[in-house]
Amino acid sequence: MGRRIGGRDFDVMVGDMMVHVETFTATIDDGKTVAKTKGVPNGHVAGEMSCSGEIEVDTQNFNLIIAAAKKAKSFEQLPPFDIVTNAEGDSDKFKLELFGCTLRISDLLNIDSKGGEKTKHKLPFDVTDPDFVRINGVPYLAAKTIENIR
Repeated sequence: MGRRIGGRDFDVMVGDMMVHVETFTATIDDGKTVAKTKGVPNGHVAGEMSCSGEIEVDTQNFNLIIAAAKKAKSFEQLPPFDIVTNAEGDSDKFKLELFGCTLRISDLLNIDSKGGEKTKHKLPFDVTDPDFVRINGVPYLAAKTIENIR
């Protein structure tokens, strides 16, 4: 069996910056629904697609993002960027690519006066590019789905 992939194995690239995250989540909302005829399931219909998530970083890594925002003149002017994360165990590999992500700040500051933990900052994001998501190099969306979007 060997060593499996764990949270410590992931490298996360936010745009062109290597960011060490405390936590990282990405969730796809696939709006596919069941089609019904006379109340009975009869196939399915495609729905809206979205992907969003959140990265939580310590202050040292938040400062990398602040520097990028300063270069862009503000957080609001940060251009969309790709988030790429990958990990490798002894026999497992995993790569996730999220395209055209835009950041927000939800927890600008999260401190515990008792100490014992690093200061953390939460940054929700949304995927905004039609290339959407690739999992181990496999696109989530069919080429036909996005062929006339650009």
